[in-house]
Amino acid sequence: MSRPALSAPPALAAPTKPAVLRTELLSGLVVALALIPEAIAFSLIAGVEPQVGLFASFTMAVTIAVVGGRPAMISAATGAVALVVAPLVRDHGLPYLVAAVILAGVLQAVFGLLGVAKLMRFLPRSVMVGFVNALAILIAAAQFPQVWGVPWAVYPLLAVGLAIMVLLPRLTTVVPAPLVAIVVLTAVTVGAGISVPTVGDQGALPSTLPVPGLPDVPLSWETLRIIAPYAVGMALVGLLESLMTARLVDEITDTRSDARRESWGQGVANVVTGIFGGMGGCAMIGQTMINVRAGARTRLSTFLAGLFLIVLCVVLGPVVARIPMAALAGVMIMVAVGTFDWHSLRTLRRMPRSETAVMLATVVVTVATHNLAYGVGVGVVVAALLFVRRVARLVEIDREAVGEQVVYRVRGQLFFASSNDLVLRFAYADDPAEVTIDLSGAHVWDASTVAVLDAVAQKYAARGTEVTITGMNADSARRHEALAGRLA
Repeated sequence: MSRPALSAPPALAAPTKPAVLRTELLSGLVVALALIPEAIAFSLIAGVEPQVGLFASFTMAVTIAVVGGRPAMISAATGAVALVVAPLVRDHGLPYLVAAVILAGVLQAVFGLLGVAKLMRFLPRSVMVGFVNALAILIAAAQFPQVWGVPWAVYPLLAVGLAIMVLLPRLTTVVPAPLVAIVVLTAVTVGAGISVPTVGDQGALPSTLPVPGLPDVPLSWETLRIIAPYAVGMALVGLLESLMTARLVDEITDTRSDARRESWGQGVANVVTGIFGGMGGCAMIGQTMINVRAGARTRLSTFLAGLFLIVLCVVLGPVVARIPMAALAGVMIMVAVGTFDWHSLRTLRRMPRSETAVMLATVVVTVATHNLAYGVGVGVVVAALLFVRRVARLVEIDREAVGEQVVYRVRGQLFFASSNDLVLRFAYADDPAEVTIDLSGAHVWDASTVAVLDAVAQKYAARGTEVTITGMNADSARRHEALAGRLA
């Protein structure tokens, strides 16, 4: 049965059971509260006003809830995108950023239609574990400014918030523990008049809804030259982070999502975000984990997270501004603890060194650069190099005299790394006039191997020895027949 073409997902698929509806609603509210300080912080990283990041989080969440491929996943303004676009904003201003966001969205939609998401299958498990652990470290490290150089009252508030989130789920799960922690700490600080950093201290919240429009930039090749590198960077980083987050949620929830539609949906969401003047974004692992750990499983929680975000900012801005940052820092610390793969530490001694090296490389590069794309890229490269090194050692050659001829039996995967020294493993001077190379236990993967086999045959021919190559499987035979004698 052929795979159906991309189509619009069913409208939000709102849950019908009251308990499920309550979970989706409360999860969306907690995520919205956690999005506000993050969006403001990422706006500052990108060099734009806080409302640019908040508008992006609103439009991304609402749009991806309708067109995305992973239910319950949260997309909004992110640090990875902010790091990519910061130089563009600094050198050319907000209009060029908005143009780049729209172009990045178009590219992501095209990538989705072309099936680029299928490349995710080449990510090894060790890279995935490294991605998760690095993300947990970055989430925790991002809370450091909220707990260092602050009034002493922050620390008991943080401790109380963490205690609520650890202990309350043991008593009841009717209301998400993070939401209870936020409400309790806000009530305590306001009621007792405790002076601590609040959400309002992070930047001004918007007082109006975003207005659609196109960026005020010249429609010229020069504009395209300026924004194209940043748009490509945003598209790739956003897709990588989104698809890996979707894969992580798939594993946690034991469900499957449509990576192809997720790629296309992220593109549509970024186009919409650009039209409304947002800074663009992608999936957010921290807020997604809050949503999923709270029990959310449908698109409704994602949609409500975006809706609650804009309502909280525009309608209840003065109230939201009084939420202590200690409460939100506690929520994110618990997310970091829940995200980290603690089992990976317990199995370090039993894991092959190569797997551990890949995981550590992913973690170190990601944490050092604060860029998940760099970390995953380095992890994949290290994994590929170690795999090639390991497979290259598995080629075996046995020499056997059969009557008046010699048979070389080759076993293993023959490609550029493993076949590189193959030409040196034949006894040219000692062999008789007839030599057979039996490849029934091998597979020829590339032109490098065909060239090596040609070189072996030429060395024997120079001594008047006849070489016969036998045993190739169909794929190897096709490759050898197409290239043999043509690579000199």
